[in-house]
Amino acid sequence: MNRRKAVIIALVAVAVLAATLIPTIILPRTAPARIVVIPLNGIISSEDSSWFSGSTITPELVREHLARAERDRTVRAIVIRIESPGGEIAACQEILWELERVGEAKPIVVSMGGIAASGGYYISTRADRIVALPSTVTGSIGVISQVVNVEGLLDKLGIEIETFKGGRYKDMYSGFRQLTAEEAEIMQAMIDEYYEHFVAVVAEGRGLSSEAVRALATGQVYTGTEAHALGLVDELGGLDTAIERAAELAGVEDPRVEYYRTRRASQWSLFGLARAVEMRLRGLSAQDMLLMEILSHSHPQPRFLYQG
Repeated sequence: MNRRKAVIIALVAVAVLAATLIPTIILPRTAPARIVVIPLNGIISSEDSSWFSGSTITPELVREHLARAERDRTVRAIVIRIESPGGEIAACQEILWELERVGEAKPIVVSMGGIAASGGYYISTRADRIVALPSTVTGSIGVISQVVNVEGLLDKLGIEIETFKGGRYKDMYSGFRQLTAEEAEIMQAMIDEYYEHFVAVVAEGRGLSSEAVRALATGQVYTGTEAHALGLVDELGGLDTAIERAAELAGVEDPRVEYYRTRRASQWSLFGLARAVEMRLRGLSAQDMLLMEILSHSHPQPRFLYQG
């Protein structure tokens, strides 16, 4: 009898011990909820940074960061820290689409740094919440495209350009001659189309009428304080405020915060820097290198860009 009782007691003890240890040893522990901060710094471009452009924000970079946050089930919300004056329209659109897609599954809060203007503001418009510093330079809702006409310079240098083209307007963006009145109208029509798109994106994202946005979309920049009063941002505050709002939207208390690192310089950008140093050693001035950059990128690509 005593032996049977001892066996029962031993079995109960084993069961209690198993109930205590199995969840901690065999079963995975519940990982703490996290908020990730993704830094986006520089000009928005489809190409990686170069010696001339400096750091850039590319759609590929944004996709990589967002895909990482998507895969991680412990990530409950995302904070996008923006330091950008904007850039290429196509790249801005791709980034906005990526943020829209991920935002359907996880809350996204934008934290504006010193500048988040033009395209930097454009990519912010679909966030669940926008937080800006009182001193943030933002707004600059508009489009710009500039045709560099080097015809006079080429004349001074004694350089003649022979152009053979199939298509009436094929060389209108070459920069080797002045645009005709008809070509200027074509260019302006394209700019107007992009402008109306920008207005529509802001109106939808901010819940404003197109007329109200168009009144603000003069290309003017606003401080964070002004933007808040105008309804372009939701709240004034810093990165900590944005993290708090992200946690609230995700329904998380005391989350862990992880900061994603910016990508290191690519081999191409390092090659470009080495090339710039080589040209400088050969006696080319900064003005010479600037001219070479302009001539190699003469196409007047319309941009959502604040030129301060």
